[in-house]
Amino acid sequence: MPYTIAEKILLAHTSKKEIHPGEFIEAKVDLALGNDITAPLAIEEFKKSRFSKVFDRNRIVLVPDHFAPAKDLKSANQCKILADFSQEQKIKNYFEVGCMGIEHVLLPEQKLVLPGDLVIGADSHTCTYGALGCYATGIGSTDLARAFIDGRSWFKVPESLKFVYKGKLNKWVGGKDLILFTIGKIGVDGALYKAMEFTGPVIRQLGMDDRFTMSNMAIEAGARTGLMQPDEKTLEFIRPAPRKYKVYHSDRDAVYEKVYEYNITKLQPQVACPHLPSNVKSVDALKKIKIDQVVIGSCANGRISDLRTAAKILKGRKIKLGLKLIVIPATQKIYLEAASEGLAEIFVKAGGVFSSPTCGPCLGGHVGILTEGEVCLATTNRNFIGRMGHPKSFVYLSNPAVAAASAIKGRITHPEELV
Repeated sequence: MPYTIAEKILLAHTSKKEIHPGEFIEAKVDLALGNDITAPLAIEEFKKSRFSKVFDRNRIVLVPDHFAPAKDLKSANQCKILADFSQEQKIKNYFEVGCMGIEHVLLPEQKLVLPGDLVIGADSHTCTYGALGCYATGIGSTDLARAFIDGRSWFKVPESLKFVYKGKLNKWVGGKDLILFTIGKIGVDGALYKAMEFTGPVIRQLGMDDRFTMSNMAIEAGARTGLMQPDEKTLEFIRPAPRKYKVYHSDRDAVYEKVYEYNITKLQPQVACPHLPSNVKSVDALKKIKIDQVVIGSCANGRISDLRTAAKILKGRKIKLGLKLIVIPATQKIYLEAASEGLAEIFVKAGGVFSSPTCGPCLGGHVGILTEGEVCLATTNRNFIGRMGHPKSFVYLSNPAVAAASAIKGRITHPEELV
């Protein structure tokens, strides 16, 4: 029976001989993830059970990243729950503030996720890891508590949607633009409870950072996960792999609910306008939009290549007077790379702030909250009403190049105006 990559991975983690879309299954997971918002509730529920030990201390990952370093007393308490539980259970992969990072950048960086894995995380952007050719999906805190007990979870086998990208990428266009363009085409519910499979010549052109960005935002189209079939770039990224893994590819005659084909040769940088990731327009259509703040970072675009791109545009320039620029490297490793390469100095000399790793403003947590009427252009992944602060603030989403150029001009700007 032919299968998609998503179906193959799910099947491999069950005791069943075959599975079908729409079927409910139970499967063993390779990794279970929680953060400082979602894990405390899971820990509370776990402690109510009759079990005293987690199923495998090496296959649980806890990362305080949303409100860390702790912004107030409540967030400090949340983080302490993770620290105490990790100490009690001798959990190997607990990342304290000094070695932490935004979870969905940190885990691939630490090679905790590999091709063929089945990964669950109590965070909706767990789908990021699909770029490595694994099945990764978000769950709730209660399901995470259950996984703590026996390393298993339930899944509904999703229908798969295939997205084929053809043509040649223009300058200043990357993974963020491809996924925004796609969400703009199909809508925020266009892949509801589906597995998005990204493929085609353009995907093969992309580096891993851009691939992670695309898989990261699959959830913004409603998908359970967003996968890419592993190639040499994938395998190079995970070398040397710390453990065995298995590479899966979709069968040629695999069945998809729908196949989308896009020629992106003429695609320009894309911007998602308030208040949905699907409200997408070309950057040139938004040149009159003035902005008060720019955020470069997040699990969507806080990787070293993102910072290099932004720094290339900002070098030797100043941001618009009165504008706030906040740059957030996604992990401590990226922070050090940015510092050693002189990127941090470029951001600060341009008039920006270079922060420690945190989700921070993306979810309206801290480090850049918007007040009433303020407009922000961010490289984050969501722009819902009130997402970054006041319900009457406005958030636009773009790639790092557009964000950097816009910080200089004080309005949404195509990078080609400056470079």
